Amino acid sequence: MADFEQRTLMLIDDEPAQSRLITALAGREGWRTLVVRDSETAIATLGTRQGMQLHAIVLDQWVSGDEACELIAELKARRPALPILMLTTSTSPLLAVEAMRAGATDYLIKPVAPDRLMQALRMATTREAPRDELQPLTEKMPSTPDFDAMIGAAPTFRAALAVAAKAARGHATILIEGESGTGKEMLVRAMQAASPRVKLPFRLLNVGGIPANSVESALFGHEKGAFPGAFERHIGALQHADGGTLALDEIDRLPIQVQHRLLESIQRADVRPIGARHSFKVDVRLIAASNLPLRDMVDAGHFLPELLSALAGVVVQVPPLRDRAGDIAALSRHFLGRIGEQPGLRPLGITDGALALLSAYDWPGNVRQLQAVLFRAAVFCDGDALTADDFPQLSTLLGSDTPNQNPVQEGVGVMLYTADGNLRPLEEIEADVIRLAIGHYRGRMTEVARRLGIGRSTLYRKLGELGIGDAA
Repeated sequence: MADFEQRTLMLIDDEPAQSRLITALAGREGWRTLVVRDSETAIATLGTRQGMQLHAIVLDQWVSGDEACELIAELKARRPALPILMLTTSTSPLLAVEAMRAGATDYLIKPVAPDRLMQALRMATTREAPRDELQPLTEKMPSTPDFDAMIGAAPTFRAALAVAAKAARGHATILIEGESGTGKEMLVRAMQAASPRVKLPFRLLNVGGIPANSVESALFGHEKGAFPGAFERHIGALQHADGGTLALDEIDRLPIQVQHRLLESIQRADVRPIGARHSFKVDVRLIAASNLPLRDMVDAGHFLPELLSALAGVVVQVPPLRDRAGDIAALSRHFLGRIGEQPGLRPLGITDGALALLSAYDWPGNVRQLQAVLFRAAVFCDGDALTADDFPQLSTLLGSDTPNQNPVQEGVGVMLYTADGNLRPLEEIEADVIRLAIGHYRGRMTEVARRLGIGRSTLYRKLGELGIGDAA
């Protein structure tokens, strides 16, 4: 395998500006980019000496969806092991499904953040273990910004929601901390929906998705001629959110010089655009989200302690998915329900064996990664339900730690699905519930009947009908 510094990328794109941008971004991490303008040249290049040295392909979807997918399929047929990433402005789930079925490794919606593109390239070309199934998808399915839509029963998660719900109704600044993919953005939107400022301006600015030299302008705005390239006046996010709420995602990525300006703006309740002579008074409620613990960043000298104090009126800690594994079954069924509503897909069940496999993984990408894995598995599933066989990469990654494929549900003790993914007959499920209750209450039939909400005589009648002995 070639060293990372020697990897070559073929970019299929006929837009010079976009080509220069991707070439520059890839070059920062040692990639050499070979740019081709059309599909014919791309296919021909695969057979050349340069083409044989490729490690990845990035296709900018400048042609219609069908043609782009046909090109992906053709490239994949000629070079099956070569990762293909598709860039597109389309947010259509149907196009994502078609591109993945054609052979795309990942699907990126423009404008794509530099870090996201580099992450996709790194993961697509990692050969330590098969990782295709674990590619994060940027495709976002619509969701309801409501606390009731947030799935999970883990005590740490419910505690975080309780703090967030109470804070949403107040006026203090809020800091949400949690690993990437834990659902911080969804929580921000739920808090905004429950806020007294819900009908006032709301802006969400992803600091990590903006080049470092543009963050200050995006936040504070600039006057015409304030710096080279400032051809027009630009109003920043703080002014846009005047009277309402500004959410700053990935606040841990804010450059230190901009941290100083933001702190001054908070303390003075005003904003001064770059190049402006005067400040403007603003009334903005701030909600900040961080992937990293800001206290640790303060200790390391990367974040201003005064800014942390100003942002942390209320702190919400969102737990990682590995600390709430008991929620994976409910989350999986919830996501599959939403995935089944997308064009080109259909509702699917999921077997207990598949859920056991999902629960055994530690999910470094958290809830977002789980959703992406389920989306990918649903795209290629031919049955009525996902089974453990639909997650081969997870089985490979877990190796000897792969769990039994026919377990009882954790914390429940009753299997709801057969091995082929279909629901078991109600009579069988009822018999298992009664057996479970008899065992749990140590044969005390009066207590069993009371807990099941039925009369003692009814319980004994069911025992006879179902062929269950009281010592079950």
